Amino acid sequence: MRSRPLRMCMHPSIRAACGALVLALASFDAASAEDAAAQAVAAIDQLPQGQEVSDTVIELAGWAIASRDNQGYPFAVMDKAAAQILVFGGDGRLRGAAPGLFGSASGDHTAPGVAGLALREIPGRDRTTPAGRFVGGFGPSIDAGRVLWVDYDSAVSIHPTATGVPAEKRAERLASPAPDDNRVTHGCINVSPEFYERIIRPTFERGGVFYILPDTAPLAETFPEFVQSRATAQRKDGRRVRSARR
Repeated sequence: MRSRPLRMCMHPSIRAACGALVLALASFDAASAEDAAAQAVAAIDQLPQGQEVSDTVIELAGWAIASRDNQGYPFAVMDKAAAQILVFGGDGRLRGAAPGLFGSASGDHTAPGVAGLALREIPGRDRTTPAGRFVGGFGPSIDAGRVLWVDYDSAVSIHPTATGVPAEKRAERLASPAPDDNRVTHGCINVSPEFYERIIRPTFERGGVFYILPDTAPLAETFPEFVQSRATAQRKDGRRVRSARR
């Protein structure tokens, strides 16, 4: 998979994301919107050509920045349905966008006790990537050395795609243009080794915040403050924000 170095707002998928981000920020904080509009920064784009970023992802990113929910830390917004991960610096600048692999089971829960099981012992139905807001960072693991924990309690981390089980064809799934085959992990998030080394590792070296959109749970239950703020913004300016097609 070849990365496309770009100027933010140049590639179609990122240009659309940039414009939507400015609009989302404008709903919450005019000053932040002006800053975002002025920031055209180098980023890494590994998203398939022509693949769009949903309004919900961009609005959530805009809210995280404008409301300071990220508390100045870098953050990532992950869309399991689209198999996408967007990474932002603590200043709100987009650093990279790429496809990701997620849990093979659809669902937003973490099964009790799953963190203490060996991978082969996790039932298929419990191989989920939980949804929600998580504060994580690098730390030790029993079998993989130092890893980037998204949620230590549920043993969910972000790591580069490995070739441990050839039959799973993880690298091939990650490189395919459609998101339908990206549900294959035991619950962790996989990205390409290049994206991990160039974007994930340096961005989250001192930790960060991770927002994972739900598969089936209502967005209002997963991110209640975001949904409430979005509704308030709509009432204030009288405009209608499109719902993402999920």
